[in-house]
Amino acid sequence: MILTMTIWKTQILRLQEMINLFKRFFKNNPKASSKEGEDMKKFLIVGLGNIGVDYVGTRHNIGFMIADKLVESVEGTFSSCRYGDMAKIRVKNCELMVLKPSTFMNLSGVAVRYWMNKEKLPLPQLLVLVDDIALSFGTIRIRESGSEGGHNGLKSISEQLGNRNYARLRFGVGNEFSKGSQVDYVLGQFSDEEKKELPEKIGRAVEAIKAFCLSGPAFAMTNFNK
Repeated sequence: MILTMTIWKTQILRLQEMINLFKRFFKNNPKASSKEGEDMKKFLIVGLGNIGVDYVGTRHNIGFMIADKLVESVEGTFSSCRYGDMAKIRVKNCELMVLKPSTFMNLSGVAVRYWMNKEKLPLPQLLVLVDDIALSFGTIRIRESGSEGGHNGLKSISEQLGNRNYARLRFGVGNEFSKGSQVDYVLGQFSDEEKKELPEKIGRAVEAIKAFCLSGPAFAMTNFNK
């Protein structure tokens, strides 16, 4: 009996030593402690828009609307953060930080620069969601870089980041307005007919975002720029 207890104590001590060795190994080698974390890729997805009830549902706020649907698609939630509202969601092996800036459109770049620097993200891991009057309603165009096309939100981002080499998903809102009424048009509501089609169009934009993150911009452009 005494011999049996001695053997058990010896085995327990050896097991404890092994546990301590594993703890020291993983402490000194954080990358080895989680292959899943090592493979996870992070993106900053920025929906552009203006805050306030007066702008809810307007054409200029389609970036907010797409961001909302993206987060809703994985049952995520937004919470207040520096320079806006953010939801951190996961899509397979990608972590998406979905941001709706509270800076108003013309200062969107302030929020983008802050979070890019804070998370130490390279430009290829940024995607901006924006309205575009040069595209017909619901048309999607993904580009890895390009001009701002007169969009004040993109202008602010380019100025703050110091270049135009960041991806953007442009969502067409059409240009059915008379000369001199562009501002009223983009700050106005979608037509009744457009509202009927909007859920499907936004859903397609959400799938394009996921494809961009999971399979890369080339795949997303090939399959969604139609």
